[in-house]
Amino acid sequence: MKSSSLKNENQLLLQATIDPEAFAEIYDYYFTRVYNYVRSRVNRSSVADDLTSQIFERVLFKLDKFHPERGSFGTWLFTIAHNIITDYLRNQEQRHTVSLDAVRELACARNGPEEAYILQESQQDLQAALELLNNRERNLIGLKFWAGLNNRQIAQMTGLSESNVGVILYRAICRLQFALKKEAFENE
Repeated sequence: MKSSSLKNENQLLLQATIDPEAFAEIYDYYFTRVYNYVRSRVNRSSVADDLTSQIFERVLFKLDKFHPERGSFGTWLFTIAHNIITDYLRNQEQRHTVSLDAVRELACARNGPEEAYILQESQQDLQAALELLNNRERNLIGLKFWAGLNNRQIAQMTGLSESNVGVILYRAICRLQFALKKEAFENE
């Protein structure tokens, strides 16, 4: 996993406020993590593409509003991502869960048919288990495992304490494990 920030990030950010082309290295560094987080929250890759574009467009437009003394750039970026996703989901007026279609497509391209079928079944079981979680739990899991943020960064974004983030994640993972074990037992 990548380190929590880009080596010369602050210098690049200052340069990008003057010259938007300097933002390219920051974009390249964060793109995969942002896209994975968005994809974990919405079901369609085309929507994830659009939302990811909106996120980086807003970040670039508001770059002069970022203040490093208030927190890390990554936390600020993922707060913007969270807000855009929340607005999108609110406008959809329906609950969205983690979609693993992109992972399935990638895995199927690398594995044979038997492995692809087993992986697809496992992902369907995980999808069903994730649907048992509430929106906050799914969001925290997306930030932790798809966006690669640590508990401190998630706490800064969400307004929760770092220990509360850890407790919520722990309980959500326990619920996922229980649901997956129950599903496996029922399928035997």
